[in-house]
Amino acid sequence: MKNKITGLIGLSLVLIVCMQACVYVPEKATVVSNFDANRYLGTWYEIARLDHRFEKDMDNVIAQYKLNEKGDVIVRNSGYDTVRKEWKSADGLAKFRGDRTEAALKVSFFGPFYSGYNVVALDSSYQYALVAGKNLDYLWILSREKNIPDTVKTAYLAQAKAIGYDVSKFIWVNQNQENPFVNEK
Repeated sequence: MKNKITGLIGLSLVLIVCMQACVYVPEKATVVSNFDANRYLGTWYEIARLDHRFEKDMDNVIAQYKLNEKGDVIVRNSGYDTVRKEWKSADGLAKFRGDRTEAALKVSFFGPFYSGYNVVALDSSYQYALVAGKNLDYLWILSREKNIPDTVKTAYLAQAKAIGYDVSKFIWVNQNQENPFVNEK
């Protein structure tokens, strides 16, 4: 009995380590280098995304980032659930997977379970970002404003296609209401 319990504990530890270490970036994606986390902090409007269950039926989505005392990124995602007719938010934590000048992070909204957060395109003014998840199921276009210039949109769509994303599946997020979380600190 003792050996079974020890074996289960060992297997659980291996699974937890693997879940935390097995954070990926899509094969053809390259993360932004010379990344300055301090310039990335603040509010970003979600312009487009590939749909997934944790943002299903959400509009007016924003992401807010700030650093904690350890230098990790505190994340608040919020938006309007168009089915339930209510505002929702979720808090998470993002940690750099390596060098802080590489935009390769892992983010968790559920305890020890992390997923990839990879900034793969970012303009020099830190106004527009293309963010890839761990695989070709997760992709976001973010902007400091509620819209994005056509030139940036065209460039980011081309880059996403080159990585292997099916951009025809993008959901273009409405930003037609004032998100009540936008001014929270």
